[in-house]
Amino acid sequence: MSAANRGVVYKGPGNVAVESIAYPELALGNRKCDHGVILKVVTTNICGSDQHMVRGRTTAPSGLVLGHEITGLVIEAGRDVEFIKPGDLVSVPFNIACGRCRNCKEGRTGICLNVNPARPGAAYGYVDMGGWVGGQTEYVMVPYADFNLLKFPDADQAMEKIRDLTLLSDIFPTGFHGCVTAGVGPGSTVYIAGAGPVGLAAAVSAQLLGAACVIVGDMIEERLAQARSFGCETLDLTQEGDMADRIEAILGEREVDAFVDCVGFEAHACGCNHGKEAPATVLNSAMQMTRAGGQIGIPGLYVTEDPGAADDAAKQGALSMRFGLGWAKSHSFHTGQCPVMKYHRPLMQAILFGKVNIADAVNVQMITLDDAPKGYADFDGGAAKKFVIDPHGSVAA
Repeated sequence: MSAANRGVVYKGPGNVAVESIAYPELALGNRKCDHGVILKVVTTNICGSDQHMVRGRTTAPSGLVLGHEITGLVIEAGRDVEFIKPGDLVSVPFNIACGRCRNCKEGRTGICLNVNPARPGAAYGYVDMGGWVGGQTEYVMVPYADFNLLKFPDADQAMEKIRDLTLLSDIFPTGFHGCVTAGVGPGSTVYIAGAGPVGLAAAVSAQLLGAACVIVGDMIEERLAQARSFGCETLDLTQEGDMADRIEAILGEREVDAFVDCVGFEAHACGCNHGKEAPATVLNSAMQMTRAGGQIGIPGLYVTEDPGAADDAAKQGALSMRFGLGWAKSHSFHTGQCPVMKYHRPLMQAILFGKVNIADAVNVQMITLDDAPKGYADFDGGAAKKFVIDPHGSVAA
């Protein structure tokens, strides 16, 4: 087998390149990783979280190999891997989890205590998340394989639905988690802030959970049209008008049962100020728009360091929130990374049995590894697409 490998590398703000990188080894530093596998990457996705790094809004170092949304074929397994075999087609949760620590045993795999020396939680190819090599590559190593990997029951069937199944590594569970933590259920009215891929995934997740009405707000008409394509109501946030009035025009009520923030820290103000960053605006809107006793799910990313922020407080992740309003309304706030393993198997079943068409909802577009830099540029321009990289040309576009 050739030891060649290529990957998408962050070169600095606004700059990514496809370069030759080291072929993965079953090793963690200087010690053997007998619990890991090497994957031939079948699909790997560009995530909005990647864009925060590429825009220079994090402390990501130049040379970081990007990519945390991975689906692949096992080509080598370590000695201690018992239940995953070469030839298995698998989905890789973006969370790296040991399966042994207190948090993993409680199902909190997004904050594993053993895979990142700096803080709880790790991910492939992401700043401050343990230094793991990313998966926007031809080949990648995955540790703790028996615990982490979701094996597809039939590889041929999985390849037929690979455009949907590739989204199990992050975006679909993340959107679903945002809705679950916001308390979405049968008959709920739901507001989704942001119609990027995660927002669209949250919107279709709300429908899957039985929501009566899903309203999606964004500033890009192409994204709003994509939300409308599968039955959502939409709000153009570049337009003027009181949000409660606009919600009332749709629902007959001025508040929603559940609110999901799929924007995060690069949020912008609404209306005539929509060109101005306002990092706490979605959180403050959530408290205003959610009924008393309602829940607010926050899968949108908030960082501890934002070197590109407009003020010193925001550079340290300190945002100006009207928290007293949320306290007075007895709101519940749910933050943090999605524990993908909590959801990926049932969501796989929903895909395989035709209960949800997540790829259509988020408008998956297949691209080659060499086209990844253009995919990043188009994504940053607000394209209403989810870019999925096919490193080996093995998936039909």
